[in-house]
Amino acid sequence: MQRYLLELLQRMPAGGIQQIAPRHPISGARAHLWEQAVLPLRTRGHLLWSPSNTGPLAVSRQVVTIHDVVPIDHPEWLNPRFSAWYRFLTPKLARRVARVITDSEFTKARLLETTGVADNKVTVVPLGVDARFGPQDGDDVESAIQKLELPTSRYVLSLGSLEPRKNLGRLLRAWAIIYRRLPEDVWLVVSGAKGKSLVFQDVPELKALPPRVFLTGHVPDELLPSLYAGAIAFAYLSVYEGFGLPPLEAMASGTPTLVGNCASLPEVVGDAAVQVDPYDIDAIADGLQRLIEDASLRAVLREKGLERAGQFKWDKTAEQTWRVLAEAAED
Repeated sequence: MQRYLLELLQRMPAGGIQQIAPRHPISGARAHLWEQAVLPLRTRGHLLWSPSNTGPLAVSRQVVTIHDVVPIDHPEWLNPRFSAWYRFLTPKLARRVARVITDSEFTKARLLETTGVADNKVTVVPLGVDARFGPQDGDDVESAIQKLELPTSRYVLSLGSLEPRKNLGRLLRAWAIIYRRLPEDVWLVVSGAKGKSLVFQDVPELKALPPRVFLTGHVPDELLPSLYAGAIAFAYLSVYEGFGLPPLEAMASGTPTLVGNCASLPEVVGDAAVQVDPYDIDAIADGLQRLIEDASLRAVLREKGLERAGQFKWDKTAEQTWRVLAEAAED
């Protein structure tokens, strides 16, 4: 959501957006109280754009961007207080405001079903790909590999976190099935996972990481494009995404991609990636092995991925978002 807002603000018409924020950074219950009690007074009748899933219920002259409805669909994944607040807020807010923007048709459909908001109030505006992501020079890739101390230059990349929806456990179990069939210099590189002990808490069936798995921890932003571009393939087996930027970033980098076939991911990648059931460990394993072993498939997906990712531009996202805001301001 931070990326979304920063990319759009720098593309909005000059002087078209006035930002409103607390005088000092606040969080938790105080932040929600400020949003519901103070922010309405600060809008002074102007159209309010709330870009991050939430907004003040007292303001009907408002456009809200709702990126997903995880608190409604899967409250068990979240802090109970957090999910309870959004399960209360989201339906009322969606019905109250003038317009709603979603990132995908999937999120729009879930929003219509779970909140009862009118179809004609909701506009789908897909996200864009950061211009930093593209095919990289070999020297840049090798430099990133060395700085991150990767054990090999032949790797499958995954952006992993310990959120249940990211599905790291099934990916690791799939890798444990196939690594013996692969050349010995091919590794699975997982970026973003905090540490082995936390990974094991998320994957209790594993007593140790499977062989040839490397956890990078946090990857600095400046190295991420080269890390994508250097990978044999990219695996993103999330079971729930409101949009899913990483597969687009990988495809824009020229990296063949494997994704889960549910939520918004199919509409994002189209036919430019391999899709598998993210709940089926054998299907994940087969998909990984196909991408690693089939050079012709990778070549086809590389070209399709570059073309597909080229359709998602932040300039287009900003233009379409501004159109929604302008129409709402005229109402």
